[in-house]
Amino acid sequence: MDRRAFLAAGAVAAAFTGDAVEKAQAATKHAKTDPIESARDEDFWLAIRHAFTVDRSIVNFNNGGCSPAPRVSQQAMNRYLEMQNMAPVYYMWRQLDPQVETVRRMLAEDFGCDPEEMAITRNASESLEICQYGIDLEPGDEVITTNQDYPRMINTWKQREKRDGIVLKQIQFDVPTPSMDHLVERFERAITPRTKVMMFCHITNRSGQIFPVARLAKLGRERGIDVIVDGAHAYAQFPMKRDELDCDFYGTSLHKWLLAPIGTGFLYVRKERIKDLWPLMAANEGMEGDIRKFEQIGTHPAANRLAIAESMTFHQSIGVERKAARLRYLRERWTRRLEQLPGVRSLTSDDPRMGNGIGLLEVKGKNPSELVSHLWKEHRILTTPIKTPGEYEGVRVTPNVYSTIQEVDFFCECVEKFLA
Repeated sequence: MDRRAFLAAGAVAAAFTGDAVEKAQAATKHAKTDPIESARDEDFWLAIRHAFTVDRSIVNFNNGGCSPAPRVSQQAMNRYLEMQNMAPVYYMWRQLDPQVETVRRMLAEDFGCDPEEMAITRNASESLEICQYGIDLEPGDEVITTNQDYPRMINTWKQREKRDGIVLKQIQFDVPTPSMDHLVERFERAITPRTKVMMFCHITNRSGQIFPVARLAKLGRERGIDVIVDGAHAYAQFPMKRDELDCDFYGTSLHKWLLAPIGTGFLYVRKERIKDLWPLMAANEGMEGDIRKFEQIGTHPAANRLAIAESMTFHQSIGVERKAARLRYLRERWTRRLEQLPGVRSLTSDDPRMGNGIGLLEVKGKNPSELVSHLWKEHRILTTPIKTPGEYEGVRVTPNVYSTIQEVDFFCECVEKFLA
């Protein structure tokens, strides 16, 4: 950055100061080393809560939809927006856009892959549709997914059915799911010689069921089947590395559990697969093997992408193991209390290998939409109704690291009174 740009950036930065990361790091220094013990350490999580600017008149238990970013990320995004707005063709294209490579490196390092395998996108849907439309398929080729995958991804396959004549097969699986073997067996039974692609959620957005990604990736690879993993709710909710997953394609949103600005995500593509995967929007000639061909979407702001770095630093300051344990602790607090009520049960596994922060509450004889509406209208608690006709239904509850024990207990009291 030349002297003029440096001084301009400094002037903007002076207006936006924050200590969210410092507070998180300071709290971490005094946190218990055991993540499970830290999950119950309210003094530690008090410091984390102070890093957010959430509206406490609302109890937001729909963080699975979209989470707020910590103050430090908001400030960074505002800083970059002001800077690029001084002269976008100069500050955005010449100064800020090149810095996106630092964010690419940070994401790749955290995920455990080469930066040349990491594309920065706007969300999981964009990442996954790049794969869904980018893989060559012929009429009659089969795609296997589940009936509990994200609706947008299912609709994408249905459009390819209409346009290209492929065959979409949606398998069912039990909720609650008895074991990882059950999930592998369901896919294995559905495979035929015409199967070309398998797609599934790393953790479902409905019941919070975690899938055995590495086992399913191995199953696909042994049969020459491409495996696409929807990691929208998995990345940054619990520990993971690319080598543990062993998949070729992985897409996620960063505005959920990484707490990055809205409109950020990433797509991982194994390096040797980049060349034969078509981009969603045409890229320049010569970019066939370049991961950046998946980012050629025309003019878009650098601010959102650069602010990812602050969210990543904040996330790492907490520690992903500690974060996962806290989210699981919050879920277990409300599920174990409410399961004592007649006709109430959790449809999410308590096995940490099969479930984490997302919880689904079933109330026999009650329409989940009625309970969700009551919680919002009477108590300003945000939750989500989930319905899979003929199989199961319930209320999805997703607190986050800024949620309080008091909010969890208040939610339980409101459900108890409603059912009484």
